[in-house]
Amino acid sequence: MAPNQENPKKTDPAPDWKKSVMLYLHDLMYMLVIILLLFLLMFRVIVVSGSSMFSTLWDGDYLLLLSNTFYHDPQQGDVVVISKKSFDDGAPIVKRVIATEGQTVDIDFENGIVYVDGVELQEDYIHNLTTRSEGMTFPVTVAPGCIFVMGDNRAVSKDSRDPEIGQIDRREVLGKALFLVFPGTHEDSFPRDFDRVGVVE
Repeated sequence: MAPNQENPKKTDPAPDWKKSVMLYLHDLMYMLVIILLLFLLMFRVIVVSGSSMFSTLWDGDYLLLLSNTFYHDPQQGDVVVISKKSFDDGAPIVKRVIATEGQTVDIDFENGIVYVDGVELQEDYIHNLTTRSEGMTFPVTVAPGCIFVMGDNRAVSKDSRDPEIGQIDRREVLGKALFLVFPGTHEDSFPRDFDRVGVVE
């Protein structure tokens, strides 16, 4: 009769699915870090304060900006966020680009019409006509490296019409407003309107 032979003990390797999950989690971690870094470099979120851009933007709106790391060339009509140290301690303000360097801005305050290079702007976005002068002498030609901005709510907006703000150096632009991600209530006067969520125009 053959002697009994004991089978040697085998160490069970980790199942293949466990290794796959660990590799997947490892790769996912790196991808999340890269996405986060790209998001921080490319985008930022700001909250609108005040009514100078009403009714395009409301007080309390959350905006997604394309950061100035990638946004270097503001164009007429862009909605931008600015930080000017000489005004309100550099607090971010939201305005619309009316003209860029080399263009000439003139305003007929009696009729509320804005002209750029002698052409009347078709401003479907404004809340009221531009009848309020804030002290700047017109016409004015935009200096190199600068932009001229105004709020859409012309009756209350403090902007490039005011010598305190004046023309904006492009280096003072924090970014371009791309998307309204969460609606405000406009100084608690209106309920949140989620139909407003979308591209900023």
